[in-house]
Amino acid sequence: MAVSFKTASGRSWCDGRVMTPDFDAAAQFVAGNARVLDRRRFERLFLSGGAEPVRDAVTAYRNADGGFGHGLEPDCRAPDSQPAAVEMALRVMNECDAWDVSVVRGACDWLASVAPAEGGAAFVEPTVSRGPHAPWWVPEEGHPASLIATGMITGTLHARGFSHPWLDRACDVMWARLGAVGEPSAYGMFGVLAFLQHVPDRDRAREVFARVGPLLLECRLVELDPEAPGEVHGPLDFAPEPSSMARSLFEDKVIDQHLSHLAARQGDDGGWTFNWPAWSAAAERDWRGAITVDVLRTLRANGR
Repeated sequence: MAVSFKTASGRSWCDGRVMTPDFDAAAQFVAGNARVLDRRRFERLFLSGGAEPVRDAVTAYRNADGGFGHGLEPDCRAPDSQPAAVEMALRVMNECDAWDVSVVRGACDWLASVAPAEGGAAFVEPTVSRGPHAPWWVPEEGHPASLIATGMITGTLHARGFSHPWLDRACDVMWARLGAVGEPSAYGMFGVLAFLQHVPDRDRAREVFARVGPLLLECRLVELDPEAPGEVHGPLDFAPEPSSMARSLFEDKVIDQHLSHLAARQGDDGGWTFNWPAWSAAAERDWRGAITVDVLRTLRANGR
């Protein structure tokens, strides 16, 4: 049975047709709407731009303590450093091959200075109260390590072969949590998968993935219907590239359907949007620019 998809403008498409994005329209959207950081990302990833401008755009959000804030993660506009902003800074420098060892070391030093007692990184530091932020940015009682923050940061550091005392303790946290994980959240699984994708002990990573990976389906954390409404997470959120560990959990036809749907979701203005609440106009604009670049990366990685 053919599955029809609708674009943001209401146009319908059939899954029998391979959808590709309008790249020129996306480029115009990024140029006219995205923040400097994401314009530099776009130039670097798609127009042979330089790495140094990306690094400079990232470090514009850097604090004197070595961490990052000031809205780098669009849902937190507070100036103080936050683990989620560090995660985004490291991820951008990695994806754009704009890695700066001194900047990364400073960020890890900051993470070590605010680490939970067990190690790793909290989801939100209490300093979030000093500026505007999304209502779901609430520090957890007891300041525990967060699966998503700890896992995603460690994943990027391992992808780069970086070493730091904070990373050693954070890995211990992740292995311990993975030994007891039962019903993780969807967001927690982002951290789990990022960690397992890049941690050096590949045999152990594959063994753990064989146990925790299927939880995506068993706990209904992934939505297989590409047209499902609301704040849902599809296969491409957990397995954006063919080399993603979680890709083995999904049939090829499911991935193809979600790729076609993703391409068809390009708006009339050339950009893509997101399915979680937009709590401020500034955050919405910043997220759309960042996500448009992310979507183009995913589509290109999958031959679209």
